[in-house]
Parts: sequence; structure tokens; C-alpha cells
Amino acid sequence: MNETHAERRLAAILAADMVGYSRLMGSDEAGTLARLRTHRLELIDPAIAKNHGRIIKTTGDGMLVEFRSVVDAVRCAAEIQRRMARRNSDVAPDRRIEFRIGINMGDVIVEQDDIFGDGVNIAARLQEISDPGGLCVSQAVLDQVRNRLDIAFDDLGDQALKNIARPVRAFRARLEEAAAEADRPGAEAPSIIPSIVVLPLLNMSPDPEQELFADGMTEDILTELSRFRHLEVISRNTSFAFKGKATKVRDVAKELGVQYVLEGSVRRAGHRVRVSVQLIDAESDRHVWAERYDRDLEDLFAIQDEVTRAIVGVLPGRVEAAARDRATKKPTSNMTAYELVSAGKVLHHRRTKEDNAKALALLDRAIELDKGFAHAHAWKACVLGQAYINKYVTDLDTTWEKMTAELELALRLDDNDSDVHRILAAVNATRGNLDQATYHQDRALALNPNDDLIVVQQGEILTWLGRAEEGIDWIRKAMRLNPYHPERYWSHLGRACFVARRYAEAVEALRRITMPDASTHALLAAALSLAGDEARARAEAQAVTRVDAAFRVSSYMATMHYAREEDRERHRQALLATGLPE
Repeated sequence: MNETHAERRLAAILAADMVGYSRLMGSDEAGTLARLRTHRLELIDPAIAKNHGRIIKTTGDGMLVEFRSVVDAVRCAAEIQRRMARRNSDVAPDRRIEFRIGINMGDVIVEQDDIFGDGVNIAARLQEISDPGGLCVSQAVLDQVRNRLDIAFDDLGDQALKNIARPVRAFRARLEEAAAEADRPGAEAPSIIPSIVVLPLLNMSPDPEQELFADGMTEDILTELSRFRHLEVISRNTSFAFKGKATKVRDVAKELGVQYVLEGSVRRAGHRVRVSVQLIDAESDRHVWAERYDRDLEDLFAIQDEVTRAIVGVLPGRVEAAARDRATKKPTSNMTAYELVSAGKVLHHRRTKEDNAKALALLDRAIELDKGFAHAHAWKACVLGQAYINKYVTDLDTTWEKMTAELELALRLDDNDSDVHRILAAVNATRGNLDQATYHQDRALALNPNDDLIVVQQGEILTWLGRAEEGIDWIRKAMRLNPYHPERYWSHLGRACFVARRYAEAVEALRRITMPDASTHALLAAALSLAGDEARARAEAQAVTRVDAAFRVSSYMATMHYAREEDRERHRQALLATGLPE
């Protein structure tokens, strides 16, 4: 490396390492990796992004992170260590995942996407002398954060650090004292957003055909709850993964990391419907609230509203019980049309060519019964879009035209349907019209901030706009809302990490895809190339041409919707460097 012409800058460097990694891997490799991934997904990576950090590199048991601000670096480390301590409070000592962290501020040498020099080395050595779950900083760091953060430090004196020529004055952060202060009686508790999963309502009717009705009722309750910003609602795909399984509420809540579970049943007989629901506090395993409704079928929407209001009214903080985001009007006065749309949505979610055709037929019948039913038009567009993307039909151009016509009509009928705006955002992004995509995406997010499809799309669009660090946060949130998310979420995360120049993380995400297509192989090849792994990059490039012999970089790049030319050119050059044809 030629340091004469190397770029230098002053930076705050955080070095973190996992305590007892080899021991934990030796005793339970799969479990350790799963728990470490969860900690990164839910805690560590979001804390780094929130504090404006940039992950330089990761190893199996550690990471190196650069911050523009020393205060941000220390605040991030303190948050990670305090929250990890709370997570470990009920974990056996021999299974705990703990980190040592060291932070230094100094001059670093920048080469491509890596950094070197004493500034980095000292941070790594401070990490080594830190206690498990602790934080050590240098004098330079302490001078910057003194009186700016509510953290006290103990002077450890001058330390002779390995391979560092001069002694370094080190300081140990008293994180446990601040944590104890926060936990004392009378201290203000941190704001925690209540979380809930809605389990599929059981069909108690003797007619098995009413199964679709029960599923549709579940989905509508879930959708209404998703409109509340201060409530985290686990997605439909995840909640329906428990359909038909004998599960305990506590086990479900623990697996998904939620505080509350809604379960119940539906019995439909002629024009009467009975809905029984109960809200359970999973931690205490007690019923918070339960209700049974015996009504005429025409009162179905009133039942949904009552269930929704009751749930948000009893959760901590009384989550916006009176502030509804949607209009109070009924979506349709024709109950048959409503049932047809509910059944069509359930069939759509099954994602097969046959069920797609059945769903389209049901939605067409619903529209015949109520031409002004905006939600029916929106979901017909969604079903047509599914047929277009998966090539279930031969005439793709006509299908596209029908889809856009249905969306335009749905928008005219009801501007408050989140699905309409979600799909319009996707359509405009596909056309490269990112301004219009952003408008519709913002509307969709305002109408339904807990829909994982909307949330992940927010991350996707931010990535195209060049705001990939923000995009990563949104994509990870979608993964939290839907732990059983489709594989394409890993593709979105991989692209966001690629644009953010976090190539190792991009590779890690893209490797999760079990059946990669040519596009996935191409993005993985580009990420490996920019990560400096030329051999694996060329192997992925060969996989591209095996899957698609006609692949050309120019035609592939024509499908990319980057707003910034620098992102587009970096991607293109990385592909060409792997040997893929122009």
C-alpha cells in the first residue's frame, strides 16, 4: 500500500468482538449463529445505523465500525451493551452472547472500502482489554465525550497494548451504573411500542367452505390494527404460518418476540355470524380482554371496528384509540362482494397459477356486484400484477394495461386504500419514475405503517434513491414484522447493502437465497468483486451465464432504477470486472 498517495481522515473507530465465540460454536454452532444473527438484525445493526455508523468489515465473531462523531460512537456502544445485558438477564451464563468493545479516535488510512493505521489498531487493542459486556475508550475519546453523555469512566492508567509502540491511556465506561439508575423505582421507563400477532381465527362452521370467510375476517382485523403507528403488528404471512397447528400462546409469542396474542373463532350460519375473540398478555399468560359477537352478517364491519378499538384501547399507552387513519364508511354495502374479495385475497396469497386464476374470477364477480368497490379493483390489480410478474399469462402487455387501468380506477374510487398506493409505487418504480413512486409510497406508508410489503418497499425505493443506509433499516423492520418473509427480502437487503458499500453484508444477505436467478448471481458477483474476492466473483459470473446464456450487462443495467449515476456506474463497472459481457 502506497501511503504517500493514500487518503487519510480523522475518524472514531469502534472495534467489537464476541466473548467465547469458539466455545459457544463448539457447543451449539447452529444455535449460536442463529442467536447472533438475531442480535444483529434486531439490535446491533439498527443501533449502528441510528447513530450514523458505517460497518467497515465483519468477521464471524466481531466487527469494525467507523463513525463521523465520537459521541455517536460511544452512544452506540453504550446502547448495544446495555440492551445486550437486558437480553442476557434470563439466559444461562454459559449460553450468553456478550461483546467486548473498544473505541478510539485517530488518523486512519482509507483504501477503497477499508481503513488501516494506528487509529484502527488502538481501537482493536482497547477492545481486547475491555470486560465482557464492557467498553474501553482512549484519552482522545474521553476528551470529546466528557460532559456530553451521561456516562462515567474509570481511569485504567497507561496501558501497554500489543504491537502499539507507545503506552495508551485507557478508560472503562461504567455502563452498569447508568443501567441500574434507569431501572430504579420511579425512573422513567423507556418507551416500548406494544407488539401483537393475530392468529388465524378458527372456522367453527360445519361447512369447510367457510374457511375462506374466517381467513378473510382474520386478515381484515390484522389490516385495521396495522394502521396504528404506535403498535407493531406481525404480518399476515407470519401469523398464517401457525394456521392449523397446535401451539401454545406463550411459545408463539416467544418465537415472534411479541407481547400480545389475539386468537378466536368464527361461526357462520346463513345470515348470522358469531365472532369470539380474546386478547392474551403472553408474558403473564392472562386474558386481557375477551368478547363474543352474535350479529347479522351485515354488521360484520361494525364487529371489526369494535374488535380493533377494544384491542388498541387496552394496550399500554392506549394506542391512538380514537385516531383512525381510514374513513369510517363501509367499504361496500354488498356482503357477497365483500366475501368474494376476502376469498380472492386468500387465494392470491397461495401464489400458484391455478389459485391466481380462481382469485381473478372471484374478484371479477365482486366487481360485477359492486362496481364502486375500490378494494376489489385494487386487489384485482394485485392479482393481475402477480400473473404478470410470474408469467402466468401469455399476453403480458395486455395484462399490464389491465393492471394499470384497475389501479387508476381504484385510486379514483378511494384515495385511502393503502394497497392501491403500494402497487402504484411499485409500478412507477418499475418504470423508473421515482418521484411518483415516492409520492404513492409515502401515502401507502401513512395509511398502513405496519404492512411488511409496504415497509420493505420503502427500503427498496430509498435504495434506488441513493439513501441505502435508511433503506437497510426499513428492510430489517419488514423482516421483523414478517419473520417468515419471502426470500426476495434478502435480495432487497443485499442490494441496499451493496449500494451502501457494505459488500460483506450484501454477500451474506444474497447467500440466503436458495434458488438464485441470473439477476441474483449478477448482484452477488458485483458485491464479491468490490469486496476484493475476485475468484468467487468470477465463479458467480459463470453462474450468471449458465442460468442465462444471453445475459448482457447493458440489458441487465437497463432494469436498474438508480437515481444516482455514481451508483449505476459503480454497479456496471463491478459487473464488467467479473468478465461478464457488455
